[in-house]
Amino acid sequence: MLLFSGVILTVFGNLGSALSADQLKYSAKIPSSIVTPDVVHTSIGALHYKDGAPDKNTVTLVYDQLDLSRGIETFMQGMPATSVYAICRGLSEVGVRENQTFGMTESLMDARSLFLTANTTTPYVLSCLNLNTGPVVLQAPPGVLGPVDDAYFRWVTDIGLTGPDAGKGGKYLFLPPGYSGSVPTEGYHVIKSSTNRLLVFFRVFVEHGDIAAAVKSVKTNNQVYPLAAAQTSPQTTFVDISGKQFNTISSNTFEFYDELNSVVQSEPANFVPPETVGLFAAIGIKKDKPFSPDARMKKILTDAVAIGNGAARALLWAPRDPRTKFYADRQWETPFVGNSYLFADGAERILDARSMFFYYATGITPAMADAKPGTGSAYAVAFLDSKGNALDGGKTYKLTLPGPVPAKQFWSFAVYSNQSRSLLETDQKSAGIDNAAPGLKANSDGSYTVSFGPKPPMGQEKNWVQTMPGKGYNVILRLYGPLEPWFDKSWKPGDFELSH
Repeated sequence: MLLFSGVILTVFGNLGSALSADQLKYSAKIPSSIVTPDVVHTSIGALHYKDGAPDKNTVTLVYDQLDLSRGIETFMQGMPATSVYAICRGLSEVGVRENQTFGMTESLMDARSLFLTANTTTPYVLSCLNLNTGPVVLQAPPGVLGPVDDAYFRWVTDIGLTGPDAGKGGKYLFLPPGYSGSVPTEGYHVIKSSTNRLLVFFRVFVEHGDIAAAVKSVKTNNQVYPLAAAQTSPQTTFVDISGKQFNTISSNTFEFYDELNSVVQSEPANFVPPETVGLFAAIGIKKDKPFSPDARMKKILTDAVAIGNGAARALLWAPRDPRTKFYADRQWETPFVGNSYLFADGAERILDARSMFFYYATGITPAMADAKPGTGSAYAVAFLDSKGNALDGGKTYKLTLPGPVPAKQFWSFAVYSNQSRSLLETDQKSAGIDNAAPGLKANSDGSYTVSFGPKPPMGQEKNWVQTMPGKGYNVILRLYGPLEPWFDKSWKPGDFELSH
């Protein structure tokens, strides 16, 4: 019987191998485009299959690649969250406590404090709110300008001149995600938040160079406290963060994923869209779950963050999107592609533009991305000289702003380290120059020529910004109250030209 069965099986086996697909009663016309060959050569190696079934080595190769690509994409999409986290962590380390304290650059910013795209022309005021325990009240002082952003660096509201208080000052009440408790009906600008953590930061305008008066006005009129403590008039404290050595910039190493996990654990599970929740979860970062990658995954993620860091830098120094350029014949780039704080162009989310911005800068508000003539501020960034080479701190360049410069309030240059993306470390506190700098000379036609280099050219000491040999840098041009020639592009700043 066993022998008979064996014979029967052999006969059927021979019949099966003898019949081609098109001889079968139920045959299909299978196009080659949907067939997987037994061997496929790819950039990650040869993938082997047995009639479509992957072997063990192929499974390992493709899972490693999938985890690597998801790790890279997590870096690109997670930067907004880790940036807010790093700012609040850094502020906490110098005594700026959530819901109680403001940090203020009472004698302006300098390179000792590590901040993305900070400037040295006006005082900053910063605080982090934590809505985990309930609503929080912010009393905004008059005459300030800045946004409140959430834990994913999404714009929540402006305060000050472009906010609901219109620069007059006023009380803001921030409600936690899903809050269903009672809310005061009068006296507050009520703002609903989709995250527990909020970042508040604003600039203080200085009149007649009197920084002390501007600082005093903030301290007199600025408060933050939980709504539950409103009846006790809790005291708000201020920490002078000028000159303090601390870091607010998130990591470019494996620690990035630990930072992102801290955000995911402290926020609602749906604080980002489902696809992004799924992306983070795919590499092991999931709400209410420990993030504990094994040796294999940690190695892959270490590689992923290095590639992601390289990709972010490529987007800055060698953008492929022509929309990043302000002018076809200049090197100046815009940090807001499409003039959109949402990084949107119609139905398109401009992914590279969003990643580029959050790797380089902090703070998001419609007022920054889409300024109107005479209001707000405009920004242009230079990473390259007129020949397309990275700016070199050991060389001397000159740059001319044609006159009149279209800025209703003032213009400024700020210089940033290519490494830290924070203010360049030099012996000049300002790490830049603005049109209010003492002794700054205009040319006879109203233009300004500024030199950048390790030493000032003869006679140009007051129009000089110091750089350092061996240190690469980039520069932001800011126009406060940009005028129509900026918007219609009839005015163009010069490129960085090498001086010989």
